[in-house]
Amino acid sequence: MEEGKILRGARDREDLGTRICREHGVLEERRQRIAEGLLNAEKIKQQLAEAEQRYQEILAKGNSEAQKMIDEARASAGVIAERKQQEAIVAAEQIIAKAREASALEHERTMSQLKRELGRLVVDTTAKVTGKVLTPEDQRRLQEEAGRQVAS
Repeated sequence: MEEGKILRGARDREDLGTRICREHGVLEERRQRIAEGLLNAEKIKQQLAEAEQRYQEILAKGNSEAQKMIDEARASAGVIAERKQQEAIVAAEQIIAKAREASALEHERTMSQLKRELGRLVVDTTAKVTGKVLTPEDQRRLQEEAGRQVAS
């Protein structure tokens, strides 16, 4: 009888040790996933900063080119010069409008991609960290929140 209790106690301690090791492994895996998620978020922020820089460069280049064309047009004289000046101003305005439009579209596209990717990473990381299956409503809510944070 006493020998059975001793064996059972040893087995319980072994089971507890095994459980603790297993839980430690799960926690370590979760820590690693969180770290990966944070790294991915930093990459997304970097991509967003690069996209914003490209947006500013395109806009500055368009403004510079347009200003150059406007200045050249204003330097002209006479009737022909007046006509050319007006054509140049229209062309410059069109260049500015197209540059702004292209920049805005690129910015929106990049922001949309980054928001989707960040939302996916947040949902994946949250699901892995919490260990539960997220409902579509949970996923939508997390993606929206991540999108708002990226926008601000």
